[in-house]
Amino acid sequence: MPFHPPDHFNIADHFLDDRIREGLGDRIALRTANGTVTYAALQARANRFANALAEMGVRPEERVLIGLPDVTDFPAALFGALKRGAVGVMVNCFLGEGRIRDLYDYTRASAAVVDAEHAGVFARATRGAHHVPRLLVLGTREGDARVDNSSLHYVNYASHFDDPAIWLFSGGTTGRPKGVIQSHASFANTTECYAKGVLGYTADDITLSVPKLYFGYATGSNLLFPLAAGASAVLFPERCTADELFAQIARHRPTILVNVPTMVNHMVSHPEAQTRDLSCLRLATSAGEPLPVPLHRRWDETFGVELLDGLGTAEMWHIFISNRPGRVRPGTLGTAVPGFEVLLCDDDGREVGPGEVGRMRVRGGSRAHGYWQHPGATRSSFAGAWYISGDMMTRDADGYFTYQGRDDDLLKVSGKWFSPREAEECLLEHPDVGEAAVVGIENEDGLAVPVAFVVPAAGGGPRGVPAAIRAHLGESLESYKHPREVHLLAELPRTHLGKVDRGTLKRSREAKGDRASPGPRGGGRGARNRAGERTP
Repeated sequence: MPFHPPDHFNIADHFLDDRIREGLGDRIALRTANGTVTYAALQARANRFANALAEMGVRPEERVLIGLPDVTDFPAALFGALKRGAVGVMVNCFLGEGRIRDLYDYTRASAAVVDAEHAGVFARATRGAHHVPRLLVLGTREGDARVDNSSLHYVNYASHFDDPAIWLFSGGTTGRPKGVIQSHASFANTTECYAKGVLGYTADDITLSVPKLYFGYATGSNLLFPLAAGASAVLFPERCTADELFAQIARHRPTILVNVPTMVNHMVSHPEAQTRDLSCLRLATSAGEPLPVPLHRRWDETFGVELLDGLGTAEMWHIFISNRPGRVRPGTLGTAVPGFEVLLCDDDGREVGPGEVGRMRVRGGSRAHGYWQHPGATRSSFAGAWYISGDMMTRDADGYFTYQGRDDDLLKVSGKWFSPREAEECLLEHPDVGEAAVVGIENEDGLAVPVAFVVPAAGGGPRGVPAAIRAHLGESLESYKHPREVHLLAELPRTHLGKVDRGTLKRSREAKGDRASPGPRGGGRGARNRAGERTP
């Protein structure tokens, strides 16, 4: 059921302090390679951060950048900012100097919490910035003393449920991400509707996430959701690889794995995948980008753990369409999460019928206020209670949604519309293909044609791949859906959130390493870059 908060509502209270009041202070909240952290210890550390931020001059409603790896001080600093009444802005600590400088000026944050390992980049980014935050650098004598010497006690700021709590960033695959302003109420609402209502989080759960905490998908699934249930979350700062993930599973024996399609592929393709023990998992989730049916099938055959694909956006904070335990339909996103209403509409706003492609619009108690300093995008994407997305989908008679791509991804070839995802799934069915992305690129006649970018499977020789792909596509797809070119890549470019960076693919006809190989019909005279594409 949707969550109805009181007027004064602070999610640091809701997700953390309420567990202490319930007598759960001695339960484990966080698990790491260095040991565990109880709810009481996490609360005490968060209180120290709140006091330290106050001493630095941070005021309620000001932004605080959290630029930390996945260590126990990440949630402590985030909750500390929320306790202070400030707004948490979670950023990837591995960003470059220029991007951090842009964030300083864009967010106008009053403070940034970083660690010593990355402090140099954050400090250099202040040069030339129009707005310079105060840095709290952990792992240094001054930074540690500022936190460690602060009081263990803090009275949380009496935020209103509609006050901004956390900024997320839109995960678009073209253009620079926009700051999405989310309220305290949004985070509690999705926790009730999705985490508890669909996934059934309990105090016995242990969560492990592939995405890092700065990504809203992980902020929920691997921090707020388990804390709301009195459960525990595994944190590790290392880069997530299949080997690292298998090691974390063996060490902590989680019950819920928060996954993404790219890592699903790496896990099932691991040479020792069949010997890995995932019996501790009661379910795994997938989100962030489409989960192809062939990949879903390989996961089921390899691990036998139920994998729930779903869809969420920063604008609605988290998942609002999901498959259900015991009712998974591979290739679909599932059905609308209770508490959310999802419609598919044509360009005139009329709802389309079953099986017809329509643009998604959704409403529910987790809708954002809008985009920071993007009034035009806010007006076009937020209409009344609805968020109007660029995601195109179909819905069947049973209410199951199937993703078809972004509105600017669908292609019209030979007068017919089709989704590149169909070609991508066809490519992935071939054993020599590890990963694939298909995008539309204008040819010399100004017409959009499908172009494929392929990462060969492990052991797949580059020389033989293009010919095999041409034959496979010719047997499996209608001719107008054939990619006109196939580029071989060592890896697909990805955005800051790990999604395939289709903007970069569109801008570059020449792939790294190998030259383009013509598709099964030859077709087209080649592709040229679109003019005016922006750099993410």
